[in-house]
Amino acid sequence: MIILAIESSCDETSAAVISNGKIRSNVVATQLIHQTYGGVVPELASRAHQQLVLPVVDKAIQDAKIAKKDLQAIAFTKGPGLLGALLVGTSFAKSMALGLDIPLIEVNHMQAHVLAHFIDAPAPAFPFICLTVSGGHTQLVLVRDYLDMEIIGQTLDDAVGEAFDKTAKLLDLPYPGGPLIDRYAREGNPLAFDFPIPDVPRLDFSFSGIKTSILYFLQKQTRQNPAFIQENLPDICASIQHTLVKILLKKLKKAASETGIREIAIAGGVSANAGLRNSLTELGKQLNWNVYIPAFEYCTDNAAMIAIVAHFKFLQQDFTDQTVSPMARMEW
Repeated sequence: MIILAIESSCDETSAAVISNGKIRSNVVATQLIHQTYGGVVPELASRAHQQLVLPVVDKAIQDAKIAKKDLQAIAFTKGPGLLGALLVGTSFAKSMALGLDIPLIEVNHMQAHVLAHFIDAPAPAFPFICLTVSGGHTQLVLVRDYLDMEIIGQTLDDAVGEAFDKTAKLLDLPYPGGPLIDRYAREGNPLAFDFPIPDVPRLDFSFSGIKTSILYFLQKQTRQNPAFIQENLPDICASIQHTLVKILLKKLKKAASETGIREIAIAGGVSANAGLRNSLTELGKQLNWNVYIPAFEYCTDNAAMIAIVAHFKFLQQDFTDQTVSPMARMEW
């Protein structure tokens, strides 16, 4: 069972080959052009995907040491994501599947982040709770089986990844700023500055208020001292990161308590954040959780996570047809 998977939801063009549940190749091309604009420009992302998808797919097939005729299905990200970017991957997958006369498998990008835990061992046991955190999403997911998932909490406004990136912009850090905040935070005092924790009902999140409080804090301090950010950058980054991680883990702890589940995982681009990984590991030790953190290469967008979902869908013969269209917003 050999499947080619294509990921093109945002600004990474990626292709992977999976054989009987084992990843044989995983090629990722990151679009650097967006750094000039301080964020992802959808039209430029679409054009870059058009340029990159063929060489990326070709390299994935070569790295896997297979031929196109060996493929038994083509998988692709249907959504959610940037519509133009998704359209490139979807169209390519449909054309290739049609040419090879093999089935198509559509994949939900966010479900793929969750199932990235099953690429390598150890993997969480069912049921488990996954905190899925990225630039576009912040979700608490109850995972009962490979393809049986339920969102039990999510952000009411902005995603935590966006909060990291927008805050980095306020600090005049280049895009993508989230990893830079993480880097500077390692040198700073997380308790140097205090930011409010929002009181959001149930298991939901909100990050719009914390972004506003950081903005007002920086405006006030720079009026008093124009060099405040430069002189205190590590402490500012550490304090901001500490607050955002505290918000995430507060709701994760509540979800685990309400469900009685001790199998806990994180996924998505922000799961690469060292502050979150370390804090979750420590909290897991305190509460006797079994904690699962994906390898760095499977945190950010990649086709290997699309491939592992496709593997389980293939086992159930869960295919789509040539009328399928990408969806910028996608329900589970």
